[in-house]
Parts: sequence; C-alpha cells; structure tokens
Amino acid sequence: MKHAPPKQASPEHAPLELEHFLPYQLSIVSNTVSQAIADDYQRRFDLGVTEWRVMAVLARFDGLSAREVAERTAMDKVAVSRALARLVEAGRVSRATHDGDKRRSVLSLSEAGWAIHDQVAPMARQRERELLAKLDGEEQAWLERILDKLMPPESP
Repeated sequence: MKHAPPKQASPEHAPLELEHFLPYQLSIVSNTVSQAIADDYQRRFDLGVTEWRVMAVLARFDGLSAREVAERTAMDKVAVSRALARLVEAGRVSRATHDGDKRRSVLSLSEAGWAIHDQVAPMARQRERELLAKLDGEEQAWLERILDKLMPPESP
C-alpha cells in the first residue's frame, strides 16, 4: 500500500533531490567514466571493473595482502576476494606466502597480468585526458585541490 507524502513536508521528510546531492553526483560521474573505460577492457580482456582496480593497485604496490588491496581501493572485501580468485585462476595474479608469516598471502601481477596492465593503463590514461579536456587549466587545478580535500586519509 502506497503512502502519500505529507501535504507540507517538513525539512527532514522532504524528498532528497539526488540530482543536487554531492555523493550522488560523484557516483554518477565515477560510474560513467569507469564504465566507459571498462567497456574497452571488458571486451578485449574479459576483465571486470573490480578486477582491473585490483590489478592497478598491485601494479603500483606489489606484495599486498587481499585485506590491504581492499583498504587501498575502498572496495568491499568480498568483492576484492572474488576478483582476486578470478585473477589468480586466470593466471593474471600470483599468490605467494609471506616469508615471516605462513598465514599471510602476498599478491603480485604475473607476467600475463603485466601484459594486460600495460595495454589497459594507457587506455585509462587516455580516457582521463579526454575527461579533463572538458575543463580549462584553472578548473583542472581546482578539481585536483578539491578531490585532494575530499579523499579519505591514506591508511598506513
């Protein structure tokens, strides 16, 4: 049974105007840009967004654990774990045991993973350049400053 909204909605009951809500706007921009890039590498390499992000993080920070990958990407641990399982199964990521702790796995891109990374990363950078070209130099500088302020602090 549908409930009609109150005749005069109080501020706490007013509908959220998503199109003016910053988290929603950021999500739309992020999803649109990510999907445009993902369409390319998904078609060419059968690689999902989460898998690519995991590969990109491992290219930058070799030898992370699955937990550390999840922390660095701010992605769900279960999604990262599934992506890692697919990447290891496909031979794109290597899993080894940490020297000092046999319970801790360390992850690295395999040779096959690096081969894909080295094709996808330039595609991603090109998409970024196309997106930033919509802004003039001053707007790009402001965007960088604003995003730096809004980003969560890095984990140790």
